[in-house]
Amino acid sequence: MLDEILPSWVATAELFGDPPDITLFPEEEALVSDSADKRRREFRTSRHCAHLALRRLGVAPRPVLRGDRGAPAWPPGVVGSITHCAGYRAAAVARGALSIGIDAEPHLPMPRGVLERTATPAEAAALDLLDIPDPGRLLFSAKEAIYKAWHPLTGQWLGFLDATVTFTTSPSPSLDPPAGFGTFTAEIAVHDPGWPTRFEGRWLVSGGLIVTAIAVPAPSA
Repeated sequence: MLDEILPSWVATAELFGDPPDITLFPEEEALVSDSADKRRREFRTSRHCAHLALRRLGVAPRPVLRGDRGAPAWPPGVVGSITHCAGYRAAAVARGALSIGIDAEPHLPMPRGVLERTATPAEAAALDLLDIPDPGRLLFSAKEAIYKAWHPLTGQWLGFLDATVTFTTSPSPSLDPPAGFGTFTAEIAVHDPGWPTRFEGRWLVSGGLIVTAIAVPAPSA
């Protein structure tokens, strides 16, 4: 799914279950040694995806530990993002880029009251124009991806209402079952000079899942 919405210079890996034979580095296992079984399984599979993606990028095996605010600490010169939800774990990494943000969510209705806390009235009204059922979760996912792309560039928090998202729809890629597919643009309301004020990403809805992704390339020389 991620390969459909990220540029070719991004290496990805995704799994739709938790293989029982995953082996992580001891330093990674220590991060979730006291966690519940569900948390250990999603962490281990997500880190395994990170290892696979790094291998496809040509990076030698190494632990992916935690950095600022619990985000993955990538090797020098690499940017990336990890996501997981029920039935899906994924990672995306790249060299020579500024940041990557990915998010996955189950394609289910939003819990009561969440949309009001994550969407402006204009965003909520625009969601009704998208030709997919229960589009509120798509907006939530896009804003999660935006934060994951934003934080490595600024080191700052970004609230849900600090980014205004506009969606467009496009013909679906060749996936089975048929998918909702398109792009989104985020305008950032809180910023200092030098901070990004706009992100562009892509979204995909297929097989009961929503995935959103942003890849920010390095400026051209």
